[in-house]
Amino acid sequence: MSNKDTDFKNYDKFEGDDDFALFQDAVKGVKKFRQDTIVQPPKRNTKQKEIRRNEREASDNDFYFSDEFMPHLSDEGPTRYARANVSKYEVKKLRRGVYVPDVFLDMHGMTQQEAKRELGAMIAYCLKESVCCACVQHGIGKHILKEKVPLWLAQHPDVLAFHQAPLEFGGMGALLVLLSIPDR
Repeated sequence: MSNKDTDFKNYDKFEGDDDFALFQDAVKGVKKFRQDTIVQPPKRNTKQKEIRRNEREASDNDFYFSDEFMPHLSDEGPTRYARANVSKYEVKKLRRGVYVPDVFLDMHGMTQQEAKRELGAMIAYCLKESVCCACVQHGIGKHILKEKVPLWLAQHPDVLAFHQAPLEFGGMGALLVLLSIPDR
């Protein structure tokens, strides 16, 4: 090893100490700045919050709908269902059109996943707005949504009953849904 290499190693060893000493000399007498910047909180768009909350509620309601669960629905006559604690007279009132739907959901052209999400959103909206009767227009088409929608509705805990809609609300391509509203 040459003399030059050993001098270089020793220089590196002390160089860090010299640099630190030089830095301390350079900043001697300097005072720390006080933070005086005011950070404004971001302005929240209330409509955006509402949209996010509705989407979250819809996805929460989507949890109720399983494609694997098969509730017992009657194959005879029009599509109908009532929970065990609901009077059959309520189903008859749905069939006759005594309950007039305040909310309509048109599922024409939707995929099964979109239909599930929209059905969950409709039920969440009805519960939020205290709407006890809604009309779900699934259409007839290839019978995919016509078969799936009643299975999904029967799984939801807030659906008391449903029946094939009278002709003025869609007939064979629609269902009238009776929901349990806590206030009523």
